[in-house]
Amino acid sequence: MGPTACGKTRVAVELIREFPFEIISVDSVLVYRGLNIGAGKPDQATLALAPHRLIDIRDPAVPYSAADFRADVLVEIKKVLALGKIPLLVGGTMLYFKILRDGLAAMPAAKPIVRLHILELAQREGWPAVHKRLQEVDPESARRIHPNDPQRLQRALEVFEVSGTTLSSLHSQSPATNAPDLPCELIFLAMLPVDRLALHQAIAIRFHSMLQAGLVEEVAQLRARGDLHNTLPAIRSVGYRQVWDYLEGHHDYGAMVDKGITATRQLAKRQLTWLRSWPNLHPVACQLDGEDIKIVKNLLNLMLPNPIKA
Repeated sequence: MGPTACGKTRVAVELIREFPFEIISVDSVLVYRGLNIGAGKPDQATLALAPHRLIDIRDPAVPYSAADFRADVLVEIKKVLALGKIPLLVGGTMLYFKILRDGLAAMPAAKPIVRLHILELAQREGWPAVHKRLQEVDPESARRIHPNDPQRLQRALEVFEVSGTTLSSLHSQSPATNAPDLPCELIFLAMLPVDRLALHQAIAIRFHSMLQAGLVEEVAQLRARGDLHNTLPAIRSVGYRQVWDYLEGHHDYGAMVDKGITATRQLAKRQLTWLRSWPNLHPVACQLDGEDIKIVKNLLNLMLPNPIKA
């Protein structure tokens, strides 16, 4: 686990050289086909060396939920275990890790018409208006959900509109199940940058590298399909949303770059907030360089007293 741009994939690819691991992606953007550069998706050479499960499994026109992830990841974990290997879950989508660990509370089924009305409000008045509406009906959830987190805002308000009961109330009435269906023990290692400024610099460098690699062209190809729009979770993901808005003429190139870097830093901040409250976490103080691989390997050798070499 760890914030964006801290080097999780780089470390994971090296780990499979020494340990009997198979990588399973825990990333809400890597699931989508066609979202490559902006998602930081490993290239074909890397995937040939270190295959990743749960990458490129969904068309971006079809939203992928946390419940979808949980169902899929349990299947993949069992497949890896059946091979006599250890699943190495790698990513920064903290909600996915949480529901894997805790299970899912019972929630009312989605209603497309309700979701459409919420999306229309967002398009008409912006996501802050959706957050304001959520504050009126479920202030507890509104306190927990950032105004710029459209997927969670939409779901929280949708739950109330469908059931008349707040999301926070449903969570308290139907707590997570402690995941009795987990087929193995979960050990959480978190790469935590020692220097926050260095992480911010790494984020800026990576975003500029994505632009040089063709991020604008990639988003232009997605727009050209004609069936995608900026209310879909795939298109609203960090980086893609800012480039999409630039192509729509909402701001100039320089503003798009600034907004993309700022949004990525805000994502990293939210990820670190999740990790600060994570129980039984094994922190790895990372320097954002090659030493991180040695640190993680040493920690794993201590935690796995008799590791089977890959």
